[in-house]
Amino acid sequence: MSGAHAKETAGSDLDPSQLRFITRGVTPEEVAAVTAVLAAAAAEQAAASREAREDRGPDAWARTQRALRSELRPGAGAWRSFSG
Repeated sequence: MSGAHAKETAGSDLDPSQLRFITRGVTPEEVAAVTAVLAAAAAEQAAASREAREDRGPDAWARTQRALRSELRPGAGAWRSFSG
């Protein structure tokens, strides 16, 4: 495996040592190519998953941590914005 290829797969969750090829006579170049394609697909899927989480807005835990509404104060003109 070349140094550049090792850097590409090091950042992903794909462990090339756990790949098992059933086809006999697979060359090191073919192994590297398959590993690169799988690493790219895994990275793309992880990026899409992160984007989906970011697009949803705050999760339930974050929403429960928001500050409560301030105290309601009765008095003259206090409800003006609610009158028809």
